[in-house]
Amino acid sequence: MRFFHNPSIDFLGKRNVFISLSVVLILAGLLVTILSGVEYGIDFEGGTEIAVGTSQHIETDQLRSAVNSTGLTGVEIKSYGGENQYLIRIKEASNAPELINEALVKSFPGQKIEILKVDKIGPKIGSELRTQAFWAVLLAVVAMLLYLAFRFEFIFGVGAVVALVHDVILTFTIGVTLNKLGVLSLEVDLTILAAMLTVVGYSVNDTVIIFDRIRENKERHKGMNFIKLANLSINETLSRTVNTVATTLSALLALFLFGGHVLQGFAFIMILGIILGTYSSIFIASAFVIWYMEKVKKIDLESGFRDVIGSSKA
Repeated sequence: MRFFHNPSIDFLGKRNVFISLSVVLILAGLLVTILSGVEYGIDFEGGTEIAVGTSQHIETDQLRSAVNSTGLTGVEIKSYGGENQYLIRIKEASNAPELINEALVKSFPGQKIEILKVDKIGPKIGSELRTQAFWAVLLAVVAMLLYLAFRFEFIFGVGAVVALVHDVILTFTIGVTLNKLGVLSLEVDLTILAAMLTVVGYSVNDTVIIFDRIRENKERHKGMNFIKLANLSINETLSRTVNTVATTLSALLALFLFGGHVLQGFAFIMILGIILGTYSSIFIASAFVIWYMEKVKKIDLESGFRDVIGSSKA
């Protein structure tokens, strides 16, 4: 399905405006994150996991309300094991199992409540997981840089990585800000990390599609200046971009609305990351390459771009 027939939108004509906007948003997001701090989930901060069995089914929202009545913080609840079994995760509290058992017995007097197991995640393990998570994201970005540098020219790999870093920072800082404002529960945990890594893969895929079209158009339109050619390539892939984003967002929106409390954070980060990834693929990646060629390499892009981008090495 083609939403656009032969579009000719000047995406890169206002590239300096979009680059400036992104820089301002990144700086503002980093400032808010530094000043307010990051709220980590149990995976990265430590806490207690309590598996509970009941004689009859209890809705997750009812169970969460009962646990919240104890005053415990950072509550996560999901299905566990067999039928009528739940896994309750909370931040560190020495008497959490007793408090939860007491609250459930009081809230559901007709139920038989059984504590199946209790596991604790220490702060040291949480700290190690935070470090490993940081390296996981960093290595993913470096791997993308090496792949794109091999597939295209090195500067195009750098342009794609700039777009990736843009997406990761903005997605992370917006999530932290919304969590602090109480709009959504977006504590940084392994689920959020999985969403961030997925965003990295999605974002670079969209950028590669555009760069690939630029390389193809180099042979078709010999002598066309690079800015016009990049604009042409973005326009030619626009329908594909819209189709992909629309179908992906439809699935994620359903997950966000109906997936429950546990999946809501994952779905929201994915939605935010895909929107930002699409924006950066169109307005940031190619714009950075143009800026580098003009300001650093001093290439006159208006007179053509022979040998600016090589053929595929893959």
